[in-house]
Amino acid sequence: MKLNLKKKTVDSGVEKAKNVISSDSKFAIVEGYKIARTNLVFSLTASNNNCVAVTSWSKGEGKSTATVNLAISFAKMNKRVLLIDTDLRRPNLHNLLKLDNERGVSDVIAGMGDFDSEVHRDVISHLDVLTSGAIPPNPSELIASPTFAELLERVKTEYDYVIMDTPPLGVVADTLLLKDFVGGYVMVVREKVTTHGDIENALQNIRLADSKVLGFLKVGCTIRSKGYKGNRYNYGYNNYYYSR
Repeated sequence: MKLNLKKKTVDSGVEKAKNVISSDSKFAIVEGYKIARTNLVFSLTASNNNCVAVTSWSKGEGKSTATVNLAISFAKMNKRVLLIDTDLRRPNLHNLLKLDNERGVSDVIAGMGDFDSEVHRDVISHLDVLTSGAIPPNPSELIASPTFAELLERVKTEYDYVIMDTPPLGVVADTLLLKDFVGGYVMVVREKVTTHGDIENALQNIRLADSKVLGFLKVGCTIRSKGYKGNRYNYGYNNYYYSR
């Protein structure tokens, strides 16, 4: 008989993780994620969908950390939230959250595990996490499989919100395979790293896939007094939500 030891709460480990928001985080950072959360709630409600994919253009832009913080912010509303690592080529959430990654998404899709036994329950209050699992030889095929589609449809009924950490758009096309299941995409951009060209390329790819960008989450920025209004700027075509 398999023993399931993954359901204990690990708040202390999460709070010690680098750059993951906690009770000790700066007010401006926490408020920045609250603003992003509020705007996403309205956007998802308008699209009649409770699932969102978070992506970036390149690796190393802080996407996974931002995704974790966004999920934590949603969980603070006392809503049931599931965070899924769908970056099967370069998994990262288990390291950020100090979780076992022995089995996860890839194993559930391949039939080598089931969701109920592999999901990490109450990583913090109201937040469950499904890590990526073993790195498969065919990640795109797994993400595009009917089994994964069935899994997403199931969890969307069991949770108030489903947030997915996805691969960078400029690296692989796996992220766009999720377009039929999400209300839209949130793109993480990093100050002095992400270029205007990267943003335009991301927008074009998402629009060609007949989906939409719900907003941009800017990280690694220095908060300036000039033009600063509540951790948020508006550049005229999409909202930028600011955090560190």
